[in-house]
Amino acid sequence: MSSSFVIEGGYPLRGTITPQGAKNEALQVISACLLTEEEVHITNIPDILDVQNLIGLLHDMGVRTEKHNEHDYTFQASELNLSYLESDEFVRRCSSLRGSVLTIGPLLARFHRAVVARPGGDKIGRRRLDTHFLGFGKLGASYEAIKGRDVYELKADLLRGTYMLLDEASVTGTANIIMAAVLAEGTTKIYNAACEPYIQQLCILLNNMGANITGIASNYLTIVGVEKLHGATHRILPDMIEVGSFIGMAAMVGDGITIKDVRRDNLGIIPDIYERLGIEVEDTDEGIFIPHHDRYEVSTFIDGTIMTIADAPWPGLTPDLISVFIVVATQAKGSVLIHQKMFESRLFFVDKLIDMGAQIILCDPHRAVVVGHDHSLRLRAGRMSSPDIRAGIALLIAALSAEGKSQIANIEQIDRGYEKIEERLRALGAHIERKED
Repeated sequence: MSSSFVIEGGYPLRGTITPQGAKNEALQVISACLLTEEEVHITNIPDILDVQNLIGLLHDMGVRTEKHNEHDYTFQASELNLSYLESDEFVRRCSSLRGSVLTIGPLLARFHRAVVARPGGDKIGRRRLDTHFLGFGKLGASYEAIKGRDVYELKADLLRGTYMLLDEASVTGTANIIMAAVLAEGTTKIYNAACEPYIQQLCILLNNMGANITGIASNYLTIVGVEKLHGATHRILPDMIEVGSFIGMAAMVGDGITIKDVRRDNLGIIPDIYERLGIEVEDTDEGIFIPHHDRYEVSTFIDGTIMTIADAPWPGLTPDLISVFIVVATQAKGSVLIHQKMFESRLFFVDKLIDMGAQIILCDPHRAVVVGHDHSLRLRAGRMSSPDIRAGIALLIAALSAEGKSQIANIEQIDRGYEKIEERLRALGAHIERKED
């Protein structure tokens, strides 16, 4: 059964909202439990579909999962059923969950073999696994496609540390290679490594489990392999993508919103990009505060040319917030060029915003020019469908600001990344209901 959100726009939101734990970090650190037979205790786990699907997959692989509450789990991978990797059920589940790729590195490191199906997830363009496999190959693993099953099988009698220069700073690729390298023989050096907070947190957990990783927060990691890892306790950071989404929502429809338990230094360049759109982000003892904005004006570059917002590897702007910035820019004073470099299908949702009355020129699959309304013209309500997690939350923000009643279908995509979002928004004054179709 599918579900929709029905949103009546135009109601100001005010109050305090607490962000969930980081989805991307959760997928990585939960997968890391496969590296040891001892217990790994993880708190602040977001109760969202993608994370629950990964926990379910690990459970079926034989990982003992003890749920203390909806955000607090202990995992123990002491008795894995590796024959499950050969089942059609495993292939089916992996093909619908992109986070399943993060099991490859730990399985390869500890059991010298892994199986992975072509992963699913967002329909935002091709997301290749070459970086993962090239890294595993450098460590001494081999892989082959298994005909008739649409899976890859990886094997390694022995992983040996080495130097590698990644072809791209892939977050999941870096995480997977790190998890393979921590139990490899010798020293691994990874240059052009991703260094997002998710990767930093994964490295902190692994070091607490007995790994030897240096260079954390840089793009040059040194990993001295160890024979065995042990259990540890870890707390997941607040989700900076959700925080960034809430900042945009507060700017468009807020009447003073506090985002609790958030530190600006964990958000990277996100607050600075919002300030380029004329949006104030204030630090408080509770977290950050977004005041009511009657209007906000886009800055220009020093020479007066049009502002460009582009995604880039950390510490650049995460591509996961590009959709939200586009929506926020529709009500700014001024124009802005949005350049989404990484995925060729992520901007295609803008036709839905154009139907709502937004002035957007889609230049090509990667660039869009947004001409702001300066609040002189509200977006119109409409019926739409969420194509992916991030476009889904952007359309939800647009509907909250629109005149009239909107309906967003395929909200299972939003559920994959945002925990009980309608309940938390109703607490701020939003008029939003979930409808079973």
